[in-house]
Amino acid sequence: MPKLERDGVQLYYEVHGEGPALLLTHGFSATSQMWKGQIDTLAPHFQVITWDMRGHGQSDYPADPKAYSEEATVADMAALLDRVGARTAVVGGLSLGGYMSLAFHRRHPERVRGLLIIDTGPGYKNDEARAGWNANAIARAERYDEKGLGDLSKASAEVQAAHHRDATGLAHAARGMLTQRDAQVIESLPAIAVPTIVIVGENDTPFLAASDYMAAKIPGAKKAVIPNAGHAANIDNPKAFNAALLDFLKAARLIEAA
Repeated sequence: MPKLERDGVQLYYEVHGEGPALLLTHGFSATSQMWKGQIDTLAPHFQVITWDMRGHGQSDYPADPKAYSEEATVADMAALLDRVGARTAVVGGLSLGGYMSLAFHRRHPERVRGLLIIDTGPGYKNDEARAGWNANAIARAERYDEKGLGDLSKASAEVQAAHHRDATGLAHAARGMLTQRDAQVIESLPAIAVPTIVIVGENDTPFLAASDYMAAKIPGAKKAVIPNAGHAANIDNPKAFNAALLDFLKAARLIEAA
């Protein structure tokens, strides 16, 4: 399977189909396998790139905690597009992957044709709220340090589908990638000028308000609520999810006419 090397870190990725690029990024403690139910829907129209973020799945788990950051992840995404020869792409992801997609757009708006923001939060303007989020992320890192991968059977569906070699990468990723430093991503929402859809599972209670906020702040954004779905809307109800996604991509003319 192909891997991309960035500063000594090997990143696992897959490419499916041909056409304009579409880059999908998984959530924290998940892997690229979470998107397998979307490949058959998207590959007839796109060159679909899925990948494992550093510290996850089949990518490397660098020992240096400084190797994990929002900046490194955004640079990884740009390098993946470079690897497949894509100057621009539809960019999207779930949860942390959605947040990183927004961060990618903030840094590289000229490379983004559209955004797919799935069961995601945009960060915090309030320092106290951000500190609370970060404290939870650090607590997750400490659990991985102390207990390893543990029992993932009660996790949401995208995490249950993941296979990691050990928990060290996830602990580093929680500290360096899941934590947030500032409000730049959330403050960038009104400047987004590409077609955007915000998708959320109807039972993903922690992310319902955030989805409403993003749909209101991103100019012209569409919103889709997936019935009978939680945090992993694309896995919990793939038929409804894929239909909503395909409808958006066609309406936004992000799918090339046959």
